[in-house]
Amino acid sequence: MKRITKSISNFLNTRLGFVILAVFLYTLKTIYAYETKFNLGVKGSIQTFLMIINPIPVMLLLFGISLYMKGRKSYIFLLIIDFLDTVWLFSNILYYREFSDFLTMVLIKGSGSVSNNLGKSILGILKPSDFLVFIDVIILILLLAFHIIKMDVKRLNWKIPVLVSSLAVLLFGANLTLAESDRSQLLTRTFDNNYIVKYLGLNVFNVYDMIKTTKTNAVKSQAKSSDIDSIEKYMKNNYVQPNVEYTGVAKGKNVFVIHLESLQQFMIDYKWDGQEVTPNLNKIYHEDDTLSFDNFFNQVGQGKTADAELMLENSLFGLPEGSAMVTDGTTNTFQAAPAILGQDGYTTASFHGDVPSFWNRDNAYKSWGYDYFFSSNYYKEKKSYNVGYGMKDKIFLKDSAQYIEQLPQPFYAKLITVTNHYPYTLDKKNQTISKTNTGDKTVDGYVQTAHYLDQSIGEFMAWLKETGLDKNSMVVLYGDHYGISNNHKKAMAKLTGIKGFNEFNDAQYQRVPFMIHMDGLKGGINHTYGGEIDVLPTLLNLLGVDNKSMIQFGSDLLSSEHSQVVAFRNGNFVTPTVTKVGSTYYNTKTGKVDKSISSAEKSKLSNQVTTELSLSDRVINGDLLRFHKLPGFTTVNKKDYSYKKATALKELKKAQKKNGTSLLAQNDNKSMLDLYQTDAPELSSTK
Repeated sequence: MKRITKSISNFLNTRLGFVILAVFLYTLKTIYAYETKFNLGVKGSIQTFLMIINPIPVMLLLFGISLYMKGRKSYIFLLIIDFLDTVWLFSNILYYREFSDFLTMVLIKGSGSVSNNLGKSILGILKPSDFLVFIDVIILILLLAFHIIKMDVKRLNWKIPVLVSSLAVLLFGANLTLAESDRSQLLTRTFDNNYIVKYLGLNVFNVYDMIKTTKTNAVKSQAKSSDIDSIEKYMKNNYVQPNVEYTGVAKGKNVFVIHLESLQQFMIDYKWDGQEVTPNLNKIYHEDDTLSFDNFFNQVGQGKTADAELMLENSLFGLPEGSAMVTDGTTNTFQAAPAILGQDGYTTASFHGDVPSFWNRDNAYKSWGYDYFFSSNYYKEKKSYNVGYGMKDKIFLKDSAQYIEQLPQPFYAKLITVTNHYPYTLDKKNQTISKTNTGDKTVDGYVQTAHYLDQSIGEFMAWLKETGLDKNSMVVLYGDHYGISNNHKKAMAKLTGIKGFNEFNDAQYQRVPFMIHMDGLKGGINHTYGGEIDVLPTLLNLLGVDNKSMIQFGSDLLSSEHSQVVAFRNGNFVTPTVTKVGSTYYNTKTGKVDKSISSAEKSKLSNQVTTELSLSDRVINGDLLRFHKLPGFTTVNKKDYSYKKATALKELKKAQKKNGTSLLAQNDNKSMLDLYQTDAPELSSTK
């Protein structure tokens, strides 16, 4: 036994031995991260084996570089590489906890547009156990510092590092071969980043992501006008005739699109501690003149809110990595709702009580054709007014009224709320419902912020009624994405009463509210399956705008021809009968694994989803709408728009005088802001 121990000790005191030890420790900590910090969906012995070995080839290759160096430099280089790679792993752990995905180059490139509000979220995300991923670095440093392992400064035979590098390449080849045998076309048809990480590892995913990003950039520069032909052909062959009964029923009406941050459908009619969480939304949801959809799903990817906005106003899917608003919002050509309606006589405006650069809105909105963008620059800023991602909803909506009453009618106005945003914290004076008791700190504040959001909507709707705007406006309310990610299954099990809350349940709970409210509208609760990609075609039909020649991947939710296949960004999908999560197919009604689904049916549904996602990606990545000639539509010139406060307000005054149709003008230029009632405690001294 002593001889074995001595042999191991002697080996570890060599540079090769130190490299092997570093790879071993790195592999152990990576497996720990895979198992406890990520939800990779590992199933079966092959996937488990690949998950265990996939860190080895890349780290053997990286750490092996140190063997080409002399003396102490070899050890210092290895420790630096280990530390930097661990920082990247640590960053992915934090990002994955909130967004259930991995960091990408596109996301990092656009981080400047979202970094303003990340500090508060990171503090809420951090767990002490996260720092355990640094333990291998600490162990190696201590082993060297206390001379338990002594640095080997002798010259190494050149054959050893060459053999180590060759072995690393051979191991990766074996890893990739096994992965392809279990998941064919792993790197060529990937919609879920989890697959690459569980089969090949996080480091390989990083390389794959960089290569894919480079290729995507090249696609745009190489795109030509004929590339749009296949897209147009697909649109023509799959065009869905809208519901003629609803065509034009809202023609000439104002449109309010109210963004319900992170609100999930299960909050509708949900009670906690004997109290309705969303009483105002519940009332709207059940009114006779509201079209309410109870099988409406968010379909966002990494872009989250930005993806929701993209789908809602362009009927294009978000990208597999990052946010299209960030990467393409400044340069691409779009045919978005603001431009379409703006060229039909509408005044268009977006309202958001945060910095204009968040998600690159100040540039993307110009590309979409928004006349006005009322960002934080237009509002009174006080520390007590801010909730971390912008102004608290009650204050934001009340202060937005001053600009709404100035907009020439008809107008299209989008209002983005933020209080119900992760990490769901609300100061005590604004808490009017108790926290839930799941034991999950992230989740338990959710009902409080959702309740606050609901109260703000109630106040806003009351003002619309007082001013008479409710009589000539269509109000659209939608939840942009999930509030509680699939990393909180235990908490969701308690909130929903579902024992063993699993992947299937998580897919079903991607439902978010979608309501269309208008005086005299033939409403009711509609059970059609659909998603955010379908909003624009639905609204355009209600407004009497023909979308037949438009490039839109959704269809009218009210049409009998509407396809009820809801595609998720990772290639999963939900239909009234089948739900696909990863490689597993469930019966949507029973929630049980359904082995009776034929291969032909699986292929048909999967092909529809992957085809639409791929075609949408081609449109965005190639900027193909620059080649699409839409009859009666003028391509947006971004230079026509300025969101500088002084300039925009000057233009707004000119527009009021010219049109005379604003609420303010119709009331003899007397403001109706005094009719807006709010119980926001921050404003109590100013009432």
